[in-house]
Amino acid sequence: MAKFILESPFTQDFSKIHIGDTVYISGYIYTSRDAAHKRLYELILNGKPLPVDFKNQCIYYTGPCPKKPESIIGPCGPTTSGRMDKYTPSLLDLGLKVMIGKGYRSDDVIKSIIKNKCLYLSATGGAGALISKCVKKADVIAFPELGAEAIYRLYVERFPTVVSIDSYGKNLYVEGVKKYRELYY
Repeated sequence: MAKFILESPFTQDFSKIHIGDTVYISGYIYTSRDAAHKRLYELILNGKPLPVDFKNQCIYYTGPCPKKPESIIGPCGPTTSGRMDKYTPSLLDLGLKVMIGKGYRSDDVIKSIIKNKCLYLSATGGAGALISKCVKKADVIAFPELGAEAIYRLYVERFPTVVSIDSYGKNLYVEGVKKYRELYY
């Protein structure tokens, strides 16, 4: 497995990045969960401008926990990505290049990843406190009334992820299970 360091905004060619590779993200990324995704989707459907230009950007599916006074952000582990699947192809078609979360994605999302040559990366669930150490700056930039589900703009350094679906549509959640079964059954 290879290791890559990617900087946002993402103008790189992802063709050499494959499932199972380690990717460290540095630069600005955006958070968004269910409620914010629903609002973004409604704006897209109604032809209204989005509060963020997602072209060549990354969305991290998280809702940060409350922070301590001396902290930049509270624990911010990944949430289940599948809950955003209804809305994801629309954002990918607008130029979103990278998504970070955990868990399976729908066939429609995988087709859109291939079509738009994007990446789906997984962060480690249960490691929210450790992941928050990669966050160097955090600002709410849209939908503040949603609290933890508001859209944050985070500046991250060496945010650790694993490629779960590459730009070819290869899926670590499928291939990993196959490999495990071949080895142990």
